[in-house]
Amino acid sequence: MTSLPQIRIPAAFIRGGTSKAIVFHASDLPADTAVRDAIILAAIGSPDPNGRQLDGMGGGMSSLSKICIVGPPSRPDADVDYTFGQVAIAAPKVDYAGNCGNMSSAIGPFAVDEGLVAAPADGEAVVRIHNTNTAKIIVARFPVEGGKAAVDGDWRLDGVAGAGAPVRLEFEAPGGAKTGRLLPTGNAVDRLPVAGLGTVEASLVDAANPCVFVPAEALDCAGTELPDAIGADALLMERLEAIRCAASVAMGLAPSLDDAAAILSVPKVAMVAAPCQAPTLSGRTLAAAEHNIAVRMISVGQPHRAVPLTGALCLAVAARLSGSVVAERLAGAAPGADIVIGHPSGTLTVAAEVREADGVAEAVSATVIRTQRRLFEGAVLVPEARLPTRVRARAEARA
Repeated sequence: MTSLPQIRIPAAFIRGGTSKAIVFHASDLPADTAVRDAIILAAIGSPDPNGRQLDGMGGGMSSLSKICIVGPPSRPDADVDYTFGQVAIAAPKVDYAGNCGNMSSAIGPFAVDEGLVAAPADGEAVVRIHNTNTAKIIVARFPVEGGKAAVDGDWRLDGVAGAGAPVRLEFEAPGGAKTGRLLPTGNAVDRLPVAGLGTVEASLVDAANPCVFVPAEALDCAGTELPDAIGADALLMERLEAIRCAASVAMGLAPSLDDAAAILSVPKVAMVAAPCQAPTLSGRTLAAAEHNIAVRMISVGQPHRAVPLTGALCLAVAARLSGSVVAERLAGAAPGADIVIGHPSGTLTVAAEVREADGVAEAVSATVIRTQRRLFEGAVLVPEARLPTRVRARAEARA
């Protein structure tokens, strides 16, 4: 049999917020989705039954198993299109069901650095990003130096060592990102029937990404548990997945619990608690006075080490919805003020504007500041043997 070579695909490897991803130009990937996803899986190193993705660029956890595709805008109010893919670690699946807020912070700088959009030689760049996963616009504002996105700065993120240049992300009208409705059931609080738990109080909110928020006490948790402890508790993880699947059906994301189990990335499920003293991954203890709400969030079957950005934005919106599970546990954040979220890596500051009129809530905007940095650029190598049979056949014919 003819030995098949590796193919080279131009790409950059970028940290955005507390995530990392391979970032591609849309023009460098094939239009055939099956071939494209085979390339992505091989580049990341999935599926890997060992969970480490050593044969690819992934890092064995959901925040490090991601790709972004950037191309020309498909709508007149945007500068670029951006598609996010969450790559499963143990399964051969690339999930495009939702966006990644953290990696959204890398898209504007990527577009400027790659010459996809014009920017001043020095000053502030403004890039309007159309996220195709949610059909929403994200406005990225960030400093540029010498015509390139700035890297150095004094903005610090808990969970990321050092400091960097700030990227301000404004998510316009984030409500209904996946379902078309801020409150898919029409309620700020639902009584959710969950297998093995009975009825659980939950808030099902779709802003930036769909999320289901439940009180930590409903799961016999304090809301201060660290990710490894959550992940090691098989019963807790089983219950959280049952909540996620039940919420998926209630939100209209899946027609049945079986179908919901196959949708890996949405809704994200979060345990929330009133602010309290809590340990962090750095060993520092977070004081109750340092945050307004505590959260532990899970997606793609893994507890997050830092709250995912779209989850944080959704939480900020939920905090401004009267009577929600989040609003009932929020403390010390006046209406219109920033909200400080306590999570396993420390804190994150977000803001949200929500209008309620005649019993109908509207999410006007949600805002957060991140940092980003390009870590590597060049090409990823993918063995042609990993691609679909028809592609391999063409490769063998060429050899």
